[in-house]
Amino acid sequence: MKEANESSNVVNLSQRLDPSSGRGGDLLNAVRNISSRRLQQFIGNMFEHVDDALFDLAEKAENNAAQMHYFDGMREVRKRRPVIERGFLALVSRELNDFAGGNRASSAPSVTAPIGPMPGSVELSLVADNELEESLAITSMIGKNETRLSRDLFAVNQRLSVICGGTRIEDASNPIGPALLAQAFRQAMRELNADMRVKLIIYKLFDRYVMAALEELYQEVNAELMRAGVLPQLRHEVVRNTAGGTGAAASGAAAGEVPAPLPTDDSEASAELLQTLRTLFSARRGHPATPMGAMPQQGPLPTANELIGALSVLQSQAALVQMPVTAAVPGGSAVDIAEQVLHLKEQLLSQLGSLRGQRPGQIATIDEDTIDLVGMLFEFILEDRNLPPQMQVMLARLQIPYLKAAILDRKLFAHRQHPARRLLDGLADAAKSWSEESDRDGRLHDTIKVIVERLLQEFDDDMTIFDRLSAELQQFQESNRRRAELAEQRVAESTRGREKLEQARRRAAREILNRIGDHVLPPLIHGVLSRAWANYLVLTILRKGEESNEFREALRFVDAFIASTKPVRTPEAKRDLRQLLPGIERALRKGLANVAFQEADIEKLLAQLHNYYRHQLGESAQTPAQPAAEAAPAPLPIPESIQPIAESVEDLEDPASAEPPADTVTPEVREQLEHVKALKPGTWLEFSGQEEHFERAKLSWISPMSGRYLFVNRRGLKVGDYSPYELATVMAEGRARVLASNALFDRAMDAIVDRLSHEEARPGEAS
Repeated sequence: MKEANESSNVVNLSQRLDPSSGRGGDLLNAVRNISSRRLQQFIGNMFEHVDDALFDLAEKAENNAAQMHYFDGMREVRKRRPVIERGFLALVSRELNDFAGGNRASSAPSVTAPIGPMPGSVELSLVADNELEESLAITSMIGKNETRLSRDLFAVNQRLSVICGGTRIEDASNPIGPALLAQAFRQAMRELNADMRVKLIIYKLFDRYVMAALEELYQEVNAELMRAGVLPQLRHEVVRNTAGGTGAAASGAAAGEVPAPLPTDDSEASAELLQTLRTLFSARRGHPATPMGAMPQQGPLPTANELIGALSVLQSQAALVQMPVTAAVPGGSAVDIAEQVLHLKEQLLSQLGSLRGQRPGQIATIDEDTIDLVGMLFEFILEDRNLPPQMQVMLARLQIPYLKAAILDRKLFAHRQHPARRLLDGLADAAKSWSEESDRDGRLHDTIKVIVERLLQEFDDDMTIFDRLSAELQQFQESNRRRAELAEQRVAESTRGREKLEQARRRAAREILNRIGDHVLPPLIHGVLSRAWANYLVLTILRKGEESNEFREALRFVDAFIASTKPVRTPEAKRDLRQLLPGIERALRKGLANVAFQEADIEKLLAQLHNYYRHQLGESAQTPAQPAAEAAPAPLPIPESIQPIAESVEDLEDPASAEPPADTVTPEVREQLEHVKALKPGTWLEFSGQEEHFERAKLSWISPMSGRYLFVNRRGLKVGDYSPYELATVMAEGRARVLASNALFDRAMDAIVDRLSHEEARPGEAS
């Protein structure tokens, strides 16, 4: 038996103990004692560092709100630390007791499934962002440490298998494995009522101070069991587990031996989202309509290197296909790209056949899942209405480089910050704002085109190219953003200024018209009020404000000026008018000078008023050459650029901002009106005009005065402005629609999960 162990990479299970025996029970107790002691030490050490980490982050926080999140988290951790520590150690102890009692986890999916009342993995798309973020952090931690600790963990698994009577122990069912420990800590962390940012920091510290120290725990457990004579000369060698179970691993399994663990690349890609997708892909492969699962195996499965080699050949062929120089996409080009996206798997198998001399009938499950997942990602891109058609076609050319990247690095779909994922999200975000009108110089179109072509031409197996291209795209975007922000600021300030001016004009006109009321004023007086003095009121509102003393004084002048037109029939009335006149003249001189009247024009106007008031006071005789005072005198010396105010208060209503009565609004417009009111600045919309002309515009500013929505294109230039009702009407008519604000990858993953879930629900209809 010793010779067998030394010459093979599998463990013969004829060496096994009965866990209910004294010998097996003692060994399990030893494992439990070592684990409890070590984990208590590790978790205590971790919590000693939480306070410092959160305090450092609080000091570096970008704003007060973020800083308060960290300080609140510190207080909450101090308060809940004992409960969390006890909860974690109690859960681990329970797992160890269940394990010793024979009640063990049976499969990996149950370990990595989210904690909570989810009835099935297909409901992942309904999990809140925080829950998904937490799940990804946990599963990423598990995958990384299962890979890093694979040698020591494999030895622990095999030795536990022997003392448990030959029961197969996997990473996911090992009570002191990274999976169960991470899930136990996640369960214990439910006691912590803190912001998700704080929780993610604590998970990173758990990874650093607990997971990173598991090597010491496993080495001590292995040393103790080796001293007890359990597989003292065990050798560790990872072999690829094929779908057909070929080679030594297959024959060993048939003989009752324990095969080595699954390939490490599968562990690295074990994020919860991928686990859900794999479950759905597995169900999908079970359908008769799935061609590859039904084909007999021909030769060994293609290795990752073979797949990369075949894809590199296809990539070099795709790089030779030139995109159109202009932004216009011929129908044939779009159709060709769509065909390539849909049939890449077939092309890959054919290319593998050319390189091997024999077309493989089967691909390893993980590779087939990756091929299908990348294929669905790029099918989604071709159907995503958030992208202009020209950009859909351009980005779809990246399918082969991204399939290579996903095979080379399984973390691509599990990590939101993966360089390849950030690049595709960045390209899609830039493309979302593109339109021919806003990109007349073609700079954005050409930048995206160059990045696509460089990936096709230069990407071999060096993943750093994604970081380099992301940096170039970010630099381009940042340069454009600064220019666009300046233009956008000018547009907003100009619009804000016009609205303030219009609002001031309406306020000035309303004050004058309300004071005139039913009075019939002489043309001279009416002309001064409706044009010259109205202009002075507008200027005073803009410069001093509606609550200023200057504005109140200007309104008192209006009252006095109107009062001066009343008929003078008594000595007392004449005395009152004479008392008013000096103040009227002073106010007019001051006001007209402020609105840039020439001195000569002011004197002419005052001369006309002097004649009028002399007639009012009966100090000038009416002659045939001098018509009645109420008749219009010589033309007023007022510049033609100063327009008169409205004739009535009703005319002051702004028709553009007026909404119809509620009972006349259609249900469709009413529904869209709710969406419009929820829009935030920064949201992108697509507007369709005549002759299939489309323009993409960002909501830049919502006027606090008129409530109108200002839209600009990617260059910061104004596209249009709408009242809420106008915008709701346009959207209800299908001439405008809101574009998604979340990242392309997130949208695609949600859509793929939804699509596969529906296929699983209708297996008879799957195709």
